[in-house]
Amino acid sequence: MNLVVAITGASGALYAIRFLHAAVAAGVHVHLVISPYGRRLLHDELGMEKPDLAALAGNADGAGITLYNYNDVGSKLASGSFLHDGMVIVPCSSNTLAEVAHGLGDNLISRAAAVSLKERRKLIIVHREMPLSPIDINNYKTLSDAGVILCPANPGFYLNPTTVLEVVDFVAGKLLDLCKIAHPLPTRWDPNNLRPPVKLTAE
Repeated sequence: MNLVVAITGASGALYAIRFLHAAVAAGVHVHLVISPYGRRLLHDELGMEKPDLAALAGNADGAGITLYNYNDVGSKLASGSFLHDGMVIVPCSSNTLAEVAHGLGDNLISRAAAVSLKERRKLIIVHREMPLSPIDINNYKTLSDAGVILCPANPGFYLNPTTVLEVVDFVAGKLLDLCKIAHPLPTRWDPNNLRPPVKLTAE
């Protein structure tokens, strides 16, 4: 499986990392594009001075990920002749959301998204902003009408998570399910196998 993945500047670098690790571990080849603000996100939230393919892939040598230049709209990802199994933008800023909704293509992320739409390939957007502006809501409607899967980073809590990573894994697992990638992350509701509820303590 070949998957195009984009990281933009909305908070939520851990969502991208956990998704990438599981996808690569499942044998997916990831074609990765990182926006300038996405690079800042990786620095601010994960301490990466520059994109580290080994850390992004979750292995020793970065195998399974090919990194592309954000400004290279002549890349093969910008062509409908490049065959892939879908595109995921995680996390997705409102700026990128608007670019995709309005068909802009002056960078490789928005261009690859436009190509995914015109070729009727799966496009999943993990918008990570809250609250939504009226413009965001209109862009959601435009993208949904165009066939985009809008998957905001809204974790469920019915598995009674006890760590931040478990909350993140719920969203990453949902993305993997949407891409039909097998994974071991906990996302399944099973009323016969639930943790005890989280205990609240008074401050």
